[in-house]
Amino acid sequence: MISTTTLDELARRIGRAIEASPAKDIEKNVKALLQGGLAKLDVVPRAEFDVQAKVLARTREKLEILEAKVAELEAKQRGG
Repeated sequence: MISTTTLDELARRIGRAIEASPAKDIEKNVKALLQGGLAKLDVVPRAEFDVQAKVLARTREKLEILEAKVAELEAKQRGG
């Protein structure tokens, strides 16, 4: 049976080999490419989106109330 010490050592060796290999450079380049692409997109953080969605919902509620008041005043003006 293989001991955990042997597995740990193997994992360390593999990690060092990967860090020294071109694979690490490729990973860095891909990350940089993705970050550059995402930076060009017009996106907002989820938390900011959620805040703006709540603001919009409150604004819609106020608009509906104002529309009802205007309709009520128009009805009174026509009737009175």
